[in-house]
Amino acid sequence: LGKPPKMHRDVQSTHEQFAPINCNDIDLKMAIEAVLQQPTVASKSFLITIGDRTVGGLNSRDPFVGPWQVPVADCAVTTMDYHGYRGEAMSMGERTPVALFNAPAAAKMAVGEAITNILAADVQRIEDIKLSANWMAACGQAGEDAKLFASVEAVGMELCPALGISIPVGKDSLSMATTWQDQNQTKQVIAPVSLIISAFAPVHDVRKTLTPQLNTEIADTELILIDLGCNQNRMAGSIVTQVFDQTDTEAPSVDRPEVLKGFASAITQLRAKQMVLAYHDRSDGGLLACIAEMAFASHCGISINVDLLCIDARTEQDYGDAKNWASQVSGRRHEQTIRALFNEELGVVIQIERSQRDSVFAILREQGISAFSHVIGKPNSNDTLEIWRDAKCVYSESRMTLQKLWQNTSYQIARLRDNPECVDSEFNALDDAKDPGMSPKLTFDPNENISTPYLQKTIRPKIAILREQGVNSHLEMAYAMDLAGFATHDVHMSDLLAGRTHLNEFQGLVACGGFSYGDVLGAGEGWAKTILFNPMLSDQFRAFFNRSDSFALGVCNGCQMMSNLSKLIPGADAWPKFTRNQSEQYEARLVMVEVLDSPSLFFKGMAGSHLPIAVAHGEGYANFKHQGNDQQVESNHLAAMRFVDHYGKPTQRYPFNPNGSPHGLTGVTTTDGRFTVMMPHPERVFRNVQMSWHPKEWHQHADGASPWLRMFRNARVWVN
Repeated sequence: LGKPPKMHRDVQSTHEQFAPINCNDIDLKMAIEAVLQQPTVASKSFLITIGDRTVGGLNSRDPFVGPWQVPVADCAVTTMDYHGYRGEAMSMGERTPVALFNAPAAAKMAVGEAITNILAADVQRIEDIKLSANWMAACGQAGEDAKLFASVEAVGMELCPALGISIPVGKDSLSMATTWQDQNQTKQVIAPVSLIISAFAPVHDVRKTLTPQLNTEIADTELILIDLGCNQNRMAGSIVTQVFDQTDTEAPSVDRPEVLKGFASAITQLRAKQMVLAYHDRSDGGLLACIAEMAFASHCGISINVDLLCIDARTEQDYGDAKNWASQVSGRRHEQTIRALFNEELGVVIQIERSQRDSVFAILREQGISAFSHVIGKPNSNDTLEIWRDAKCVYSESRMTLQKLWQNTSYQIARLRDNPECVDSEFNALDDAKDPGMSPKLTFDPNENISTPYLQKTIRPKIAILREQGVNSHLEMAYAMDLAGFATHDVHMSDLLAGRTHLNEFQGLVACGGFSYGDVLGAGEGWAKTILFNPMLSDQFRAFFNRSDSFALGVCNGCQMMSNLSKLIPGADAWPKFTRNQSEQYEARLVMVEVLDSPSLFFKGMAGSHLPIAVAHGEGYANFKHQGNDQQVESNHLAAMRFVDHYGKPTQRYPFNPNGSPHGLTGVTTTDGRFTVMMPHPERVFRNVQMSWHPKEWHQHADGASPWLRMFRNARVWVN
């Protein structure tokens, strides 16, 4: 492109003045409740569960953490392939409200937040992190051009070079202002200078990703706050100032890049020595929100002591009239408490074993950050969040009450959008303080590879991985079947229509999940009608299903499609039609199912097992009013799988049953067991690392295989 001309802009800086925060007007209890419900801090589950996060089978860490699936993860992690444990991590950082007070500081904080988020993953060096910078500003408005220049300079010329991090890509939107007329008056809104950072880095081992879920099995553990703001507790732009309509004179920033760099090195060493049990960054909502989210993810209480965070550098200052000394000291301690709990300086809370405290602090000291690291508390057994100061408990509330406040914002939004009965059911489930979370139970040994005798055969049975326009789960399905010992072949419906491939070449067929024809005719309807309305294809599928040596599996969209072909499938007359979820929403979750005793060849030896599995569908309700016969399904034991709650009981209750199917039904088979359809996605969770949560002992399974690989191996054994 040659050398494009450089733009020259003559701009002027503006200097706004802001009043300091008045903490005496902030009640601690009111502050906690308001901050937890502020949309920036509150649960985002209403937004997360409507997006498919397991498609492709390479996702290892999504927002939902732990057996209670609480959306508090710091970063996303994917694997590079279906075999190893190397992967990639992604995170984001933004601090736009801070830009109203100090735009360069906000930009640097966005970079810092992205880094503290992504370091939850096993990133070996801070220099491995690459950034994408999305700049937004209202250029041309008074002072905004100068703020943008200073912010870009602070990040691109100062902070990132000091950290050894590059920004190879980004974009900008520089017209962030709007003007309109209202009753002959000109009105205008401009956006502050905004930097949205997306961070990316290679991950050495996805199994070492840290989460906010506390380890409650170890008796004596502690929480350490690593304060990367270096004990400054600046408040401008924080959530607590927003909810109380206040400002402050100083904004948080990244003043010492070497501290952030030292932290990255320290956390890498601590992870390598397995000293960190849990990890969560301090960001929106400050330390209070950070600690609360760790409690929510763990369903346990936390007690913290803020004494070390309330040391006042101004203690030698005159408090004033000695007659008012007690009230002045009390007011100062209250201000220090508010600042300690709600400042949003960079920082991280980690959980360690108390016996390893000296070893942990030795590493922190080596990296120059021990002076800013404080033991602040520990988990407690009474399921309450307690805040102690000066040997007194200044705040105590049940974890359940606070979690419902934190969930309330998401609940109110979802209730306006979805079926309110379902939304109410999910919200009310939080009242169960004894909820054990997902509780898997196995009736077989997942370490036993029953297909081993057939893996060395030179000729593998051929299986068609069938897909249509919009199907997107074929790759992970093909790999699962390949692991089980099949020769997998990618077969598109256009191949069958054109005669390039014929089903008589295959012993098995798998109809995969996705959105065939965008589900515009109903989920799986267009795919099925492509077959039913074409005599050549209809005859071909009927012949395949009627062969005594054939078998087939339909998953999600493939399940919906095959249920529409039930008249072509021997023994499938009782199958239901799968229609709109009762929640009236697309559901993407990790849920519990029970494998039932049925003729299905896929589930031989698995009956009675309770397992977590991914679901991702909008039309999974088993509707016997449209077709099929539920009594025949029950009497002939054709139900192959059903949803269960956290107590292992079959359920229609949302969200444990995400589509509301009667009796929790989510998988059916034929009378001879050769053909099975199911709405959940076993092909997306055939490895333990593909699940957002699984029991720790499953790490010991051979080759990292999850129990779901058994159903694919069962099919291989059946062939012989």
